[in-house]
Amino acid sequence: MIVREEQMYSDKSHPKGLYVLFVTEMWERFSYYGMRALFVLFMTKALLFDKALGSEIYGSYTGLVYLTPLLGGYMADRYWGNRKSIIIGGILMAIGQLFMFFAGTYYQEVNIAAPLMFTGLGFLIIGNGFFKPNISTMVGQLYPAGDKRVDSAFTIFYMGINLGAFIAPLLCGYLGDTGNAADFRWGFLAACLGMCVSLILFITLKNKYIVTPEGEQIGEKPNSAREVKTNDEAAPMNYTSMAIWVGVFGLLLYLFKYRADMDWIGSFIFSLTIAAPGYIITDPTLDKVERQRIWVIYIAAFFVIFFWAAFEQAGSSLTFIADNQTDRNFFGWDMPPSMVQIFNGIFVVIFAVPFSMLWDKLRARGKEPISPAKQAMGLALIALSYFIIAHNVKDLGTTGLLAVHWLILLYLIQTFGELCLSPIGLSLVGKLAPKRFASLLFGVFFLSNASGYA
Repeated sequence: MIVREEQMYSDKSHPKGLYVLFVTEMWERFSYYGMRALFVLFMTKALLFDKALGSEIYGSYTGLVYLTPLLGGYMADRYWGNRKSIIIGGILMAIGQLFMFFAGTYYQEVNIAAPLMFTGLGFLIIGNGFFKPNISTMVGQLYPAGDKRVDSAFTIFYMGINLGAFIAPLLCGYLGDTGNAADFRWGFLAACLGMCVSLILFITLKNKYIVTPEGEQIGEKPNSAREVKTNDEAAPMNYTSMAIWVGVFGLLLYLFKYRADMDWIGSFIFSLTIAAPGYIITDPTLDKVERQRIWVIYIAAFFVIFFWAAFEQAGSSLTFIADNQTDRNFFGWDMPPSMVQIFNGIFVVIFAVPFSMLWDKLRARGKEPISPAKQAMGLALIALSYFIIAHNVKDLGTTGLLAVHWLILLYLIQTFGELCLSPIGLSLVGKLAPKRFASLLFGVFFLSNASGYA
């Protein structure tokens, strides 16, 4: 057994299950980003919503998409396990994209198209909640505790996310963003098919490849069953603590809505972002070391809020700038506004491995920055990217156009910031989260995305 453990730690290759999760996540992200690239354009150009309303709906959607992983993580940890949650989430998201296709089909009748669109968004929001935290959890479960390949594994996994984000605007934008409002539906249909491909690959390959080094199936049982408690049972639900934190949530909801005068969705997201972590950290089954590790996750997640608040402008304000205030001539090609977003995905795919190699070399020399320093670099870089854009748009007036290369530079700098911050955060949760709270704490980490988007 000792020899086997040494082999597992020294083996530099990654398990094949990582690449199954890679392609599963890649096609799911293709579905998400393909729809996102068209979403505000569909609302403003097909349904003729004004830009303020379109941005508000977009912000609420992206906020709720990253809020529901808390529910999906809880269900997986306590009842369903990761696999069942991923399959249920994928089915719901495919249905949601199909409703978006129907909304695009009936775009000329807003009284029909709008309810179809909101129904589709509902399916996408709930489905993503079951899918997103659980596939991230399974990446960490492929490796034994203390395995140094985990950071590298999450970097590879993150490349899958961004490969999907790169392909999606190209294909969905090509099909849907043609200048003809009737064609948006074909972009949404492509997003639906991408989700179906993700589901088929996962269902077909999971039993053979998504296993532990000992051959045990990963994600079949609830995560609470992975840590043995008294009498071989998981710790019981603490209803008193839950009642207290539900009360705290209600109080915060009241304060945000009626005292801070926020909208209902924003109030709900910010209230839950405080109450849910509070409920977990006060769980009496946590020992001192587990509680300290969870605090580290919370601190990392707090700073991530500000990063995503700036980064997610790509789907709203930056799309409007690309559409209305940018000369999109790119080597003779008049680039559709939805496709300007592809550069973030391209840059992540190009630079993810070099960044990983950079951290490895610095680590070997004893000079690797600690995680908070990497986060600080990420925040500084995204601030720099917007300073450059602000400097270049300030004199445009109402008729001037921004050269597209400035938006490309913005996405390059933001990609560097993203690679300093996002995969490191995912890896941190995977390494530090107690097993019985693994998916739930990924859900909490994604609450930082929800708060930033809101």
